[in-house]
Amino acid sequence: MRIGILGGTGPAGSALGARLASVGYDVVIGSRSKERATEVCDALKAKWSGLSLQLAGGDNDDASSCDLVVLATPWDSAAVTARDHIDLLRGKVVISMANALVRVGHEFQPLLPPRGSVAAHVQAAIPECKVVAAFHHLPATELGHLGDPIDSDVLICSDSAEATAIVMDITKHIPGCRPLDAGELSNATAIEAFTAVLLQLNVRYKTRVAPKLTGITRDPRVKA
Repeated sequence: MRIGILGGTGPAGSALGARLASVGYDVVIGSRSKERATEVCDALKAKWSGLSLQLAGGDNDDASSCDLVVLATPWDSAAVTARDHIDLLRGKVVISMANALVRVGHEFQPLLPPRGSVAAHVQAAIPECKVVAAFHHLPATELGHLGDPIDSDVLICSDSAEATAIVMDITKHIPGCRPLDAGELSNATAIEAFTAVLLQLNVRYKTRVAPKLTGITRDPRVKA
């Protein structure tokens, strides 16, 4: 599978792209500037020269042409960027990983985007696509440490069961990550907002936290 990271030159997008490339996916990091994307990819491949990352830089059209696309733009431009590339995205699984947050003093506060979440806003902008909310709580720094597993659950929600299954399978390939089916896309409101709590814990305890849920011992989709 070829995965495109739309607007992927920032810390979260480039870290996710490198991590996915490190577990065998062919990844295209996209940007408005192909030169900038190429520079980021070259730097990642030089940093992790022993891994032979299948990582290429391109513009956002190049990223949108992939089999599956991750939106890694700032939250307030995610829906517009997706809509601008609808001709290339139509019919595909599109992952929304952005969180609408603002820092007020020492506190992080969640914002309420149109339709309740960034993911739902993106889905409304590109109804021809299967939007999946995922990867909101993975710390970018740890995501970019390719030699280390990430001890985290990944909450995944979508109105498409097929798209959820695809993204869960991708997530399972990231060492240390456990994908959890969190239901329909309406639950992205709570998932995105909870990121503010995690960031506040990071500040208060001077660490980087990731969620781990207890009590889940089996996949309910698999018959016992």
